[in-house]
Amino acid sequence: MTQNHKNSLRGLALALVVAVQVALVPDNAKADSRFQKWIADFYQTAAQSGISKATYQKAFSGVSEPDPTVLEKAAYQPEFTSKIWDYVDSRVNPYTVKIGREMAAKHARTLAAIEQRFGVDKTILLAIWSMESNYGAVLDKDDRLHYVPRALATLAYADPSRAKFAKKQLVAALKILQNGDVPAREMTGSWAGAMGHTQFIPTSYLLYAIDADGNGHRDIWNSIPDALATSANLLMKNGWDTGKTWGYEVVVPAAAAKQAGKSHTLAQWAALGLTRPNGKAFRESATKAVLKMPAGAGGPGFLMTANFYTIKNYNASDSYALAVGLLADQIAGYGGVLQRWPRPDGALDITEKFELQTRLKTLGYYNGEVDGNFGSGSKAAISAVQSRIGMQPDGEPSLPLLNALRR
Repeated sequence: MTQNHKNSLRGLALALVVAVQVALVPDNAKADSRFQKWIADFYQTAAQSGISKATYQKAFSGVSEPDPTVLEKAAYQPEFTSKIWDYVDSRVNPYTVKIGREMAAKHARTLAAIEQRFGVDKTILLAIWSMESNYGAVLDKDDRLHYVPRALATLAYADPSRAKFAKKQLVAALKILQNGDVPAREMTGSWAGAMGHTQFIPTSYLLYAIDADGNGHRDIWNSIPDALATSANLLMKNGWDTGKTWGYEVVVPAAAAKQAGKSHTLAQWAALGLTRPNGKAFRESATKAVLKMPAGAGGPGFLMTANFYTIKNYNASDSYALAVGLLADQIAGYGGVLQRWPRPDGALDITEKFELQTRLKTLGYYNGEVDGNFGSGSKAAISAVQSRIGMQPDGEPSLPLLNALRR
């Protein structure tokens, strides 16, 4: 083989290596430039809605690339992926009830004034506040928050299924900035643009936001009265029936389970054999209600009245509205699902979840909040204990593990 031939082969090999490396390197520069072009082009749409160039430039100052975590979060929505018992456990439990009652006492005057003005039960508002931001605790966690214009621009640019929604919300967010309700860099929210203590998307904010504390501007990020009144205003304007319940837990005879999804009066449901597990009678027997069986025929049933569907104006998920109703009842001092969910064998109920976390904390393996939620800290503690006692260290809470710790 001649030296020239060797040199030619080396050159070809080098060229191939370079080509492969170029292909494998993320095209960030091109991606960034395309995103910046999208932002520049979208101004024409914003301008048609009255957004000034100054507002637009301030909103996107320093925004040069998409938010990398927005699309990851968009793919995971627990309302539609979690088992109903896990979803309810993580949101309706001794921790959320305890904090709800503390907040009820702390903000008693504000809640009473809002309840009087809008006719919405204060415990429903507390439950929504808990569900949306853990009574505001999420707002202190930078890793959970996104700059709203950037998040919405990311969805509009990179998620075709949400592009229409995101563009509409982005224009509304720009209007909020232009109105001066919040400084640009304080406009933080969820991956989908839901903002403040009670997580309003921009279009809903424009429709329902209230200045309840009387300081001259609406501020759901920093003013608890404004945030709770804004939620009450949404529910009121969407038909909240003052003084009425959201629904009832019911025992459903096997013969009546096929009626799931149908609407009858409470008197008619009672005639079909549905009863309340606490033995009490239904109030207002002429009220219409829809039978829901979120865990199927093997789980508890619920008769949902009109207020359940009003809550769904906040979030369209049945699981969400059910959790709000259940939490509100428990904050008020009653309620709680009395029938057992059809959990898999070995799965823990909410009382057992709290017990397991408490035992892990007592043993020194866990130093987080005892809240019934098994995040990374709880799972690491479980894995460590499982390894120590000879169980498979999968990090998953289970009844066999709890029984082992009890022994």
